[in-house]
Amino acid sequence: MAFTKHVLFVFLTYWLVLQITTSFLEAAPEASLIKSLPGFNGTFPSKHYSGYVTLDTKPAKNLFYYFIESERNPTKDPVVLWLNGGPGCSSFDGFVYEHGPFNFEKGKNEGDLPILHLNPFSWSKVSNIIYLDSPSGVGFSYPKLETGDLQTANDTHAFLLKWFKLYPEFQPNQFYITGESYAGIYIPTLIDAIDKGKEVGVKPGINLKGYMIGNGVCDDYYDGDNAFVPFAHGMGLISESLYKEAYKICRGDFENKDRECQLIIRELYNVTSGLNIYNILEPCYHGNGNSVGAKNMTGLPASFRELGKTNKPLPVRNRMFGRAWPYRAPVRDGLVPTWAQLTDSLKRDRNSVVPCYNDEVATRYLTDKDVRKALHVSPEAEEWIICADPFRYYHNAGSMLPYHKNLTAKGYRTLIYR
Repeated sequence: MAFTKHVLFVFLTYWLVLQITTSFLEAAPEASLIKSLPGFNGTFPSKHYSGYVTLDTKPAKNLFYYFIESERNPTKDPVVLWLNGGPGCSSFDGFVYEHGPFNFEKGKNEGDLPILHLNPFSWSKVSNIIYLDSPSGVGFSYPKLETGDLQTANDTHAFLLKWFKLYPEFQPNQFYITGESYAGIYIPTLIDAIDKGKEVGVKPGINLKGYMIGNGVCDDYYDGDNAFVPFAHGMGLISESLYKEAYKICRGDFENKDRECQLIIRELYNVTSGLNIYNILEPCYHGNGNSVGAKNMTGLPASFRELGKTNKPLPVRNRMFGRAWPYRAPVRDGLVPTWAQLTDSLKRDRNSVVPCYNDEVATRYLTDKDVRKALHVSPEAEEWIICADPFRYYHNAGSMLPYHKNLTAKGYRTLIYR
C-alpha cells in the first residue's frame, strides 16, 4: 500500500511539473508567431512575435508590437521595451536602422523589396525586446487620436499589463525601458505610472528594474541653448573667445531673451552650421539645390554618398543620412510640432538643421502588402510612415527633472546619455 502511494505521489508530481512546463512553453500566443518574413531566407535564431494589444478605452486603441525572444536565454535574460520618440515616430525606426534583429539591404533594382540579413549586434542577442508603436496612430497602431504625455504613459502602462498576461512566462524576468529623443518624456512618465501601480498592487506585477534614455528630451530650459553652447564649446566647435563673449553678454544664461544675447547665439549657430548634429564627425551636404528628403543624391559629394557604407561591422546597414532635429527642439508645454512640420521649417532656417534624411528602406519594406500580412498588421491600420502626420500631441508633463530625482531615489537603475 505504501509503495502504491509512493508511485502515485511520484506520478502526480511528474504530471504537475509537466503541466507547468507545458503551460510555460505554450504561454505565448501562437497566432502572433512570425513564421517567415519577405526578404529573409534564413532561420530566425529565436522566436519572433507581432500583433496587437487592444486597450479598454473608448474608442478602443490597438497598439502594435514586435517581440523578439532573446537568442541567449529567454527565461533569464531581461525584457526590454524600446520606444522611439517624435513624438509620433514608429519604433520600427530603431528596429530597422539601429539595433533590430536584421540588417536591411536596399533592393538591387528600383522598387525591389529590401533584403534582410541577420544582425550580429542585435539587442536580441542578450535580451527579450519589445518594439512598440506608441501612441495610438503611430506606425501600425490605430486609430489616430489626440493625446499627450500623461495619457500616453497610462496607455503604455495598460499595454504592458495586458502584454504580460499574453506572455506570462516573462513576468519574472527583469524589465527595463529604453528609447531615444522624445522617449525622454515617454519613459520617466511611464515608469512613474508603473511605480504608482505597483504601490497599489496592480496586477500582473511588473519586475521593473530601470531605464535608459539616449539623446532624450528632459527640460525645456536645459535642453536648448543652455545645452548647445557648452557642448559646442567643449567639443571645440566654437572658439574660446567667442564662447567667453557669449557667456559675458548672456550672463551665463544662454536662454536669455535679451536682444544682444540672441544675436550672439545666432552667430554661434552660423559658426556651427553645416554640421551633422547627430554625429559631428560625419559629413552632411548642404547644397543650394538640396531639399529635405531629396532622393537624387548623384550630385552630392562622394564623402556623403559613401556615408554609412563600411566593410565592418554591418556591411549592409546603410544609415539614415543625417536625419536630425533642429538644435532648438521646441518642446514646450502645449501642442508639439510634428516631424513633418519641423522638416518644413528646415527649408526656411537652414542654419539650425541638417536638411538630408532618407527612410527609403524602412518605408519600402513596411508598406509592402506581403510584409504587412507576415507581421499580422490589421487592414484598419494606415499605411506605415516613419513619423505620423497629421498628429496632435500635447506636452503636459512638464520638466522630467523631478521624475528622474524621484525614480532614482527609489532605486531604479538609470542611464541617460547623449
